[in-house]
Amino acid sequence: MNVYYGSNHVLKNVDIVIPSYSVTALIGPSGCGKSTFLRLFNRMNDFIDGFRMTGEILIDKHDIYKNSIRLEELRKNVGIVFQKPNPFPKSIFENVVYGLRIQGINGKNVLNEATERALKQAALWDEVKDDLRKNALALSGGQQQRLCIARTLAVEPTVLLMDEPASALDPISTSKIEGLIHELKANYTIIIVTHNMQQAGRVSDKTAFFYLGELVEYDNTKIIFTNPKNTLTQNYITGRFG
Repeated sequence: MNVYYGSNHVLKNVDIVIPSYSVTALIGPSGCGKSTFLRLFNRMNDFIDGFRMTGEILIDKHDIYKNSIRLEELRKNVGIVFQKPNPFPKSIFENVVYGLRIQGINGKNVLNEATERALKQAALWDEVKDDLRKNALALSGGQQQRLCIARTLAVEPTVLLMDEPASALDPISTSKIEGLIHELKANYTIIIVTHNMQQAGRVSDKTAFFYLGELVEYDNTKIIFTNPKNTLTQNYITGRFG
């Protein structure tokens, strides 16, 4: 596929197959197209003036850019976690069930069960279970980010997009997020944008290196970091530019 913002050709002839139930890291210098690529999967670029895409993006063999696709269903199936935690100024409980309420789901037992399940998946349940009415903004930065992950998981997506989910966090919180990613891939397909080479090496199964809108190299993470085929990839991961 190709992506344009007006006359600017921002992603060029990208052809990639991302395996299910795995973590794929997107790396490359700022402005290379990583976040644009990530946002294609839940069509968030549709909101950007001048956005145009040619080609196909298939999820479970369905082209998600066909006119027949219902965007609310797509975005339920493809969740996203942003760089900075963005909890709503509501209780922990209301943050988690927000997406369910939008769908018209208000049964007390259903919401309680979904909250416990999602918070456990996000490794936050034990820290907040005794005070679910607490304002989410009172949580630490790392807890807020895990709450945002729980909010995303509550609507039961199959794909989880993460745009530098730990870049605003301290090392301990970052470690928790990385451990969480490792656990979640058993049930979700995860695509993560990261500028942190060590993080990409720790959490991902596959790595895609983008440069100036092109997919330069895509392979198993171990190969990308120990024996890349492209000189440009090697120069980037060894810090010669970026």
